[in-house]
Amino acid sequence: MKDKVMLLRCTGYGAEGLDEKVDAIFRELHIYEELSPGMTVVLKPNLVMTSKPEEAIITHPALVAAVGKCVQRAGAKVLIAESPGGPYTPMTMKAAFRGCGYTDMAEACGFSLYTDCESREVPLPGGVRCRRMAIVSPFLGADYLIDLAKLKTHSMVGFSGAVKNMFGAVPGLKKPELHCRFPEKPEFSEMLLDLCDFLQPALCITDGIWAMEGNGPTGGTRRDLGVLAASKSPYAVDVCCAKLAGLEAGQVLMLRYAAERGLVPQSIDGLELLGDSLESLSVPDFQKAEASSTDFIDRLPRFLRPAAKKLATPYPRIEKKSCVGCGKCAESCPQNTIEIKDHKAEIDYRRCIRCFCCHEMCPKHVIEIRRLRLFNV
Repeated sequence: MKDKVMLLRCTGYGAEGLDEKVDAIFRELHIYEELSPGMTVVLKPNLVMTSKPEEAIITHPALVAAVGKCVQRAGAKVLIAESPGGPYTPMTMKAAFRGCGYTDMAEACGFSLYTDCESREVPLPGGVRCRRMAIVSPFLGADYLIDLAKLKTHSMVGFSGAVKNMFGAVPGLKKPELHCRFPEKPEFSEMLLDLCDFLQPALCITDGIWAMEGNGPTGGTRRDLGVLAASKSPYAVDVCCAKLAGLEAGQVLMLRYAAERGLVPQSIDGLELLGDSLESLSVPDFQKAEASSTDFIDRLPRFLRPAAKKLATPYPRIEKKSCVGCGKCAESCPQNTIEIKDHKAEIDYRRCIRCFCCHEMCPKHVIEIRRLRLFNV
């Protein structure tokens, strides 16, 4: 049986129209039948950093509210859980929920926000690359997990959607540790697959109403794509959303490896698409991240590849004039390559692994992704 992916045109976050479309997703994918009174349903949005919803960095609280209302309609309880980058403490988590507009939304809807910030390390029995990982507690005991991703291009892995969103189940500064353990794209992508396969979200809805193009997950540009995508398979919904962003599944390592593991078909032809057509929702010029693939290196003579890779690999660059010396970049750096000197951040490029955690976590967006112009093709 083919995995179903539902695509719906949705041009805004107005309550009535959005509520109807989310209800249609629950009905079409038979979610109401899987929920029952007394269940605790964990909603996992993308709150990578504190930002306003209109910046298109986070999953819009209006979408989370619409999903939670459908959960309540089935008699289940709603718990919203997430771990942004940086320290994971009750104080920082409460501040993140408040700054992203989730505190007021949750109070208005009767949802609970998880701020205890407890986690534990667990084995990943099916892990191919990673066999153990620390995971935030609610994701380990959820009766039902709903993955509410944001559609973005991504500077490290090319695309961020339902699979990448599960990385937020890893507590705070444990994320940089994983970047350090798996600094290259292939092994990092495999680790993300191991995590997603372990957590197995039961429903995935991707917020592409306001998407992010360019240097996501935080430094890109909002693109009003006007799309909601949903599936019971995080891999299937990502294949379709990557296509909306102008990427074939084979260009995204997470999805290429997912196909090799038999988690998703090799192409969209192997999926059952519902709702609006993919063609009608696609845009021709969705901007990719600057740190996209350097696969051409593999076609060079072997002795030239190390030097070519060093030259072609993008790197983070701090705009010193605009840097306020807050230290968020240093705090998130897995290699501890960043220091604050004279109220400005400085990167030691000799030890930089190009994970772009600093770019991702800079609240002022003053860390750019640079590469030699020769490779901007």
